[in-house]
Amino acid sequence: MATLTTSNSTIFTQLPIPTVRATSRTANCSISQLACRNLSIGIRSGRKLGFGIGFGAKRFGIRCGVTEIDETQFSELVLKSEKAVLVEFVATWCGPCRLISPAVDWATEEYKDKVKIYKIDHDKNPELIEKYKVYGLPTLILFKDGKEVPESRSEGAMTKKKLKDHLDGLLKSKAMT
Repeated sequence: MATLTTSNSTIFTQLPIPTVRATSRTANCSISQLACRNLSIGIRSGRKLGFGIGFGAKRFGIRCGVTEIDETQFSELVLKSEKAVLVEFVATWCGPCRLISPAVDWATEEYKDKVKIYKIDHDKNPELIEKYKVYGLPTLILFKDGKEVPESRSEGAMTKKKLKDHLDGLLKSKAMT
């Protein structure tokens, strides 16, 4: 079932993502699974349907991956969780946040049995930003038993490999046992 939300002049809808196969004279490309990035379909000048983002294009974004929560849900979903919880503090205007997004989406699936992962929008949740002293974006903080795990905080974009090493190290640490 598709859901539709609007934000300014942008319309977001969630739809199932089909398998895509693109063929050209120079290359064959098969994409059977998208990495849960925002996929935009632009309608330019009301006439032409195309992929990508352009000036004056209306965008239909397909979102998947990490669940976004806010200050009202934080206590229940993060602090009272029986599992460890990784919280990603991000902002829509933050370039490094967009860079780390595919790695965090991957971690959501890879570590689903060990860690819950939530996203918090920096601009919409000022009390959490102040309480946890989030000074740089993106910031990742691991919580266990209602408290921040010591030395779990990480600021800035990182590759999937660095994120994996970071999470594996935290999950093996004494603070997690």
